[in-house]
Amino acid sequence: MTVLSTTTIPSPAERSRGEFTDVVCAEFAKLRTVRSTYWTLLIAFASNIGFAALAAAVIAPKLSTHDRAQVDVVQLALAGIHLSQIAYGVLGALIITGEYGSGMIRTTFAVVPRRRTLLAAKALVFAAVALITSTVSTLLAYLTFLASLPANTLSGTSFSSSGVLRAVLGGGLYLTVLGLIGFGLGVVLRSSAGAIATLFGLLFVPPLLLDLLPGSWKTDVGPYIPMQAGEQIFVAVSHEAAALAPWTGFAAFCLYAVAALLGGFLLINRRDA
Repeated sequence: MTVLSTTTIPSPAERSRGEFTDVVCAEFAKLRTVRSTYWTLLIAFASNIGFAALAAAVIAPKLSTHDRAQVDVVQLALAGIHLSQIAYGVLGALIITGEYGSGMIRTTFAVVPRRRTLLAAKALVFAAVALITSTVSTLLAYLTFLASLPANTLSGTSFSSSGVLRAVLGGGLYLTVLGLIGFGLGVVLRSSAGAIATLFGLLFVPPLLLDLLPGSWKTDVGPYIPMQAGEQIFVAVSHEAAALAPWTGFAAFCLYAVAALLGGFLLINRRDA
């Protein structure tokens, strides 16, 4: 008697999921074998933790009584984010521009012809790595700050204090989204220097321009520029009347990342590698 065997043919949706999973695994393997990944993350960790220790041991004890009542403890502890954000932005850009610069992108596109699938996989891998590492670094930075802070120097430092836990975890969210902005700019510009310079300009030029404009611009436009909007998520208690609420500011910051990523996804199929 002959036994007939049947072969189940995967549906298009199953094939698509399988392909995307394979691309994600390949991109993760690629990311962890690049030396620049470890250097940029090392700089980010050193910046966050080093500045936290410095702020606790040197800056906090010298604050006046008035300043101690006004200072935001989390923003003081996470002052290193203003340096580590550069590391995450650069890493986000290099994930894609490094391949364009070396010419490896042609091989990548040959292996994964669906370019938008490739970009989605790269973005997902970077976002996951950035979120985990940045959250760990901000938590370690804040714990270092608490351990280095002289007794009875500042109040409201406990994780149970208003806004503290949200702000500490928010530092990781901010760095992740900033890195995605760098990634999106890298896809659009296809140049490491161009993407990094544009990212720096986006972060640091608008505040300088606002200083040259009438005062009303600072209150009407200032809260919505990238860094000012995004940093509200790692501020426990804001004393600025014009500042956006933490999640509102973070949502506005995310829109910049959406715009950069959308630009990359729209252009990726319209240009040669």
